[in-house]
Amino acid sequence: MELFLVLVLLGVAAAVPAEHQYANRERYYHEAIGIKEAARIKAAEETTDYTDTRIIGGLYSELGEFPYMGGLVISLQSGATSVCGSAMLTNTRAVTAAHCWWDGGNLATMFTVVYGSLTLFSGGVRVDTRDVILHGNWNPSVITNDVAVIAHSYVNYTDFITPIAMTASTSQFDGVSAQAVGFGRQSDNAGISMSQRLHHVTLQVISNTVCLNTFRGLPTTNICTSGAGGRSVCGGDSGGPLIHNDQLIGIVSFGHVFGCEHGHPQVFSRISSYRVWILDRI
Repeated sequence: MELFLVLVLLGVAAAVPAEHQYANRERYYHEAIGIKEAARIKAAEETTDYTDTRIIGGLYSELGEFPYMGGLVISLQSGATSVCGSAMLTNTRAVTAAHCWWDGGNLATMFTVVYGSLTLFSGGVRVDTRDVILHGNWNPSVITNDVAVIAHSYVNYTDFITPIAMTASTSQFDGVSAQAVGFGRQSDNAGISMSQRLHHVTLQVISNTVCLNTFRGLPTTNICTSGAGGRSVCGGDSGGPLIHNDQLIGIVSFGHVFGCEHGHPQVFSRISSYRVWILDRI
């Protein structure tokens, strides 16, 4: 999978916030990525020609393989539709990236959380909510504290819908293999796929020291993964989970402005840094 991260144009390239390289509204996630991806994914899902072949950098997921995955169909104040991901924590709570609700330029008015489905615009259990709690220090200008808790009506657990535990470990996870999951783009130049559906990729966690070579000033509240071999999260995957040993260790936050396939690291909000804040809201 080449999930590139969804906050791509809000990312930090060559140690400079990407937003400083783009004029005006083009830097905002929903306009730059989410709205376009929503249209592309919806159009792709209207076909039924799914295959189980490898995709660039990763694999298609099977139903129930990631039962905590929650796709987000986002209604924006402008009337447009955007997309993100989330991870289920309880029957009534999920966690996502703050920029999925408010990217600094576009405000959401409702999330439709989609559980137990390989497709985003159809199938599964679908629950609407306007109850989203952003981290009080979320700063879209520098992309810090990119965490939000989603509250929604009660959803029953099934074989295909179960929560994920947040890591309680203080480990930095440097060098471990982790998996990212999402409905997003599978290459930088991907068009409408005839086989678009949930996919996942295995990524190696790298130290913040290494990540600082690309993203200057990166705080310890972030966790990074290597982009070696063109393996990455990509447009549409923001807010989705990064998992190690069946525990949530990160939330997709941002990537490099040069794209998904050029070997640059990706950045996630580090769950261990926000675990107490999240627990206080579930």
